[in-house]
Amino acid sequence: MIRQAILVILLVFSFLMSSTTICYAQGEVYEKHIKVAIRMMGHQILLSVGDSNTRVMPIEKEEEKYVLNLERELQINPSLLVATIDSVVKKIGIASSYLVEVFESESMQVVYSYEIGGSVKKDLIPCIDRILPKARYQIYFTILESKSAINSFYQQSATAVSASAVEAAQKKQILSYIGGLSAVIILGLLGFMWNKNRHKNDNPNSISLGIYQFNKVSMELSLQNKQLELSSKEAELLNLLLSSANSTVEREHMLKTVWGDEGNYIGRTLDVFISKLRKKLEGDANIKIVNIRGIGYKLVVKS
Repeated sequence: MIRQAILVILLVFSFLMSSTTICYAQGEVYEKHIKVAIRMMGHQILLSVGDSNTRVMPIEKEEEKYVLNLERELQINPSLLVATIDSVVKKIGIASSYLVEVFESESMQVVYSYEIGGSVKKDLIPCIDRILPKARYQIYFTILESKSAINSFYQQSATAVSASAVEAAQKKQILSYIGGLSAVIILGLLGFMWNKNRHKNDNPNSISLGIYQFNKVSMELSLQNKQLELSSKEAELLNLLLSSANSTVEREHMLKTVWGDEGNYIGRTLDVFISKLRKKLEGDANIKIVNIRGIGYKLVVKS
């Protein structure tokens, strides 16, 4: 039950990842796209006054307005400002109508503003030849299209202006599916192996011996899917050695325990059966039946 629950959680997680990716491609990518464009505006404005060293501050957003802070004092030529911003907007394609407001940083008063497009689709650019005095300024950029129009505009221009971002989002979506599927497959395999081993060890008569499973009742050695049958004497002898693993078992004790008073064994009988067991256990190099000369045998199992 737990395994099935985990599988369901992984599938749901994979679906949520793909949904998040789609939203990111359609929303977050567009938002970041605008901020990059406005940073480019700041860079071009600084270059227009011969400044290639001053950094452009991070773009902030106040409600629907994007704020470009210019770190240094400079004079602003409205004609050059309008041309610079319009060039970036058209090149990157972030809007067809927008409002630009220039604030003096200390007083936070609007010292210049103009509108492109707008509700009547007519450019409003006043006082274009009046140079603004040297000061620190903040430029507020507002897109005037409705949200539906912005989304429509972005979708139409997505191939040209953000193909790489959309492609990255698609790759992320594919990777999320692959990751989720891989996790499900791996978890399924682990569950299968755990379930198999659990059932294998459920038998109280089954004893682990290296890579083997020894069943003293059915008198079998199991190695993966292969079963090796043992004779009754082989099974008794192996069980005796295993009960005293890594300790020496005397020959006389082995003979009496396995053959008892049968009286039909000879001195070499034990050695013959030991040889048979060695052959059947040769699949695991960490298992050895060692002859302790003059005393008996020891089953050595290395961990």
